[in-house]
Amino acid sequence: MTPINSMPSWQAPRTPSGTQTAIRFQALGQTVQVHCTDAAVARVVVANFAALPAAAPHARTDLAYEAGTAPQGSGYLLHRAGREPLAAASLCELLFDLEKDLIIALQWRRPELLHLHAAALEYAGQAWLLAGDSGAGKSTTTWGLLHQGFRYLSDELSPVDLESLCVHAYPHALCLKRRPPATWRFPEEQLVDLGRTLHVPVAALPGGTAATGPSPLAGLLFVRHDPALREPALRPLHPAEAGARLYVTTLNALAHARHGMDAVVGLAKSIPCWTLAAADLGATCALVEELARGLQPAQRACG
Repeated sequence: MTPINSMPSWQAPRTPSGTQTAIRFQALGQTVQVHCTDAAVARVVVANFAALPAAAPHARTDLAYEAGTAPQGSGYLLHRAGREPLAAASLCELLFDLEKDLIIALQWRRPELLHLHAAALEYAGQAWLLAGDSGAGKSTTTWGLLHQGFRYLSDELSPVDLESLCVHAYPHALCLKRRPPATWRFPEEQLVDLGRTLHVPVAALPGGTAATGPSPLAGLLFVRHDPALREPALRPLHPAEAGARLYVTTLNALAHARHGMDAVVGLAKSIPCWTLAAADLGATCALVEELARGLQPAQRACG
């Protein structure tokens, strides 16, 4: 059994096929263990989760998974205690199923947080969220902003503490559907290419580390890439419009009073929100950096 903190942060264990590897880490205060029965599965899982804090050796396991090849080598199986195994045709599908199940489980275990489907970055000690539909460009914009002085928190899940208005980190590997424009060097040698998705381990991102969080929330951008635009544009949102947009990105609205409406509206009233019409990646990231540099609210402490 090989704990995650015994390996370099991005390097997968070099084990022969058939050996077993247990990977343990902390996510939102929960101890997660993924027992990999296949070396290829272990490499993908480690590359994806290596930046999350390592779990203490004797910590009680809250969420236990087993992942490996299916009998007769017909795809892969993912199993969580108390649930029927999920069949996956590829490593890409297996990782997607693991991430999805884990994110849903974290919502059940931390219902007091408002879980948003959004990327999260830190700039000058403040958190910025990027929300948008799948394919809208939030992960690519995240990649660009990491070259502009921002630090990585997450590209998928942004859990917000509604009392402190702080964002918790969930620094799994950055997931892209396509390679970004060749403005900056792309870490091909560390890339985990699963066909439909490209995963950049946190250690291979600009700076090579992630912010640990939680970080006080400064603002939220609703991103939509428009290839026809010549220049990117920001539009400030009234809290009413921001609240309507924010509700769509909320993953656990029903865990909060009044179906989450009070939580979403309260958050939209508490932080400034904009739409970001993204164009050229370099120009878009320069515009966002200028916004973040000019808007430095009073520092708040996050417990």
